[in-house]
Amino acid sequence: MKKRLPFILFILVLALAVSYGIYRYFDSKTKFNDIYVNGNTAGNLYNDGLFCESYGTIFFANPSDKNRLYSMDADGSNLTKLSSDSVSFINADEHYIYYARNNDSSGSEFPFYGYNTNSLCRIDRDGGGTVLILDSEPCLYASLVGNYIYYLHYDETDSTSLYKVKIDGTEKQQVDKNPYYTCSAEGQYLYFNGLESDHNIKRLDTTTDTIEQVYTGSCWMPVKADQSTIYYMNCDLNYTLTVGNLATGDMTTLCDDRVDCYNVFGNYIYFQRNNTDDSTSQPALCRIRTDGAEYEVIAAGTYTNINATSDYVYFSDYYTGAMYRIPTEGTATVEIFAPGTVED
Repeated sequence: MKKRLPFILFILVLALAVSYGIYRYFDSKTKFNDIYVNGNTAGNLYNDGLFCESYGTIFFANPSDKNRLYSMDADGSNLTKLSSDSVSFINADEHYIYYARNNDSSGSEFPFYGYNTNSLCRIDRDGGGTVLILDSEPCLYASLVGNYIYYLHYDETDSTSLYKVKIDGTEKQQVDKNPYYTCSAEGQYLYFNGLESDHNIKRLDTTTDTIEQVYTGSCWMPVKADQSTIYYMNCDLNYTLTVGNLATGDMTTLCDDRVDCYNVFGNYIYFQRNNTDDSTSQPALCRIRTDGAEYEVIAAGTYTNINATSDYVYFSDYYTGAMYRIPTEGTATVEIFAPGTVED
């Protein structure tokens, strides 16, 4: 046994050296952003971030292949498998794709191998190279702002709280002990609602990580639209869609429906209606103009994960998981979205 100890120590030192070398390689090769690029839209990230449009490419969790990471052109052509990871909360910049890994080790050929099955990851846009683990703990609601990812991090000490990490994997730290959903990014700022003492809308300046209140109301899942406009679900009014003015503090209810989830894209708001107590307006996927006009029922039933790109709006059946899409322009003709798979 004594003769084996030096060999074991040598292997351990070598493994540490290799790990450090890999880390230094990624650290020295990381391509940083020159501006406060935002990695995905607020509406998509509130809906699990299953689609992300970046520089003409759609990165998405493929429903035909266990939500593994794929890319395609805006029209659905050029389907490419980028990773065997099942993904959500996808973000992208000019150089990389960032995502929360959602692999289930229980269905693996090697079920004992559960390391990093849920983690925050970075990969090259073409799927090449090695996956860089930015945070090995369970992570959700990731949002890229410049050279940092803001996200919800889980550990046994503080449960779920707001964290950030640099895109090279350094400077990981807790930003706030509250689990704020920092999905709505605009430049260097992140907008979100309070969780404990109030539901007012707050703004985090990522240059200083300071938080200030910018709007008073009973708000949920705010989406910052322009300099003074912000959309949200009004908790005091049965989660109805509401638009607020940050400059004046005014608010306007856009429709009377209770809303489960929504996405603002272009001139439309897409939302899941959930008026179960009203026989004349049962659950359905609907859309209205951002000013509340042209109310339209798209599909009866219960849907979730409303994600939008320049050409299509995607959504999933809550019960079956089947995914559908409609064009963002013109008639909202519903079609199944099952893009197929690509072999490794």
